[in-house]
Amino acid sequence: MARYAGSVCRICRRENLKLYLKGDRCYSDKCAFDRRSYPPGEHGQRRGRKISDYGIQLREKQKVKRMFGLSEKQFKLFFMRADRQKGVTGTNLLIALERRLDNIVYRLGFVNSRSQGRHLVRHNHFVINGKKVDIPSYLVKVGDVIEVREKSRKIQAISDSMDGVVRRGIPQWLELEKENMKGVVKNFPAREDLTMPIQEQLIVELYSK
Repeated sequence: MARYAGSVCRICRRENLKLYLKGDRCYSDKCAFDRRSYPPGEHGQRRGRKISDYGIQLREKQKVKRMFGLSEKQFKLFFMRADRQKGVTGTNLLIALERRLDNIVYRLGFVNSRSQGRHLVRHNHFVINGKKVDIPSYLVKVGDVIEVREKSRKIQAISDSMDGVVRRGIPQWLELEKENMKGVVKNFPAREDLTMPIQEQLIVELYSK
């Protein structure tokens, strides 16, 4: 299935949650979700629709999948790997998604959104432990050092994103050296570090049917 190429603001409205898919615009008064916080489409403002248990589980899966910008196949592969690991499957899934390189460069403030992160990772603008990595789905490890390449530090998109890093904040499990455009993975996030309103157990229930 091809990657979604339509308006990402419709995604936030459909999932009834601001997913911060457009970077700085999501923090401004131009945010479509803040201005029209109801589902898109002709019947978006209807009230009182009853949703089945399956529908609730599906919406939770779609929300997380769209938050990280994955296809259905990619997301299911992540779930299957999480299910094979020791521990709680839902927590394993969220931690694995957070470890993706496109998410890490977003969390460190090098880019404004995960989609921008995917684009810049593919174009070799970042190195891990001194080596070029151009795979957005690459899973970082504890102790990995992620840097903006020397030749890429003057890219306007990266500079603009770094200017707004204070507003977005850096997760406790990451460390940023802003002046050197360098970040370190101190450890993997614990479940309580992931503050987005996600009910991962609903995703586990959906795939367990």
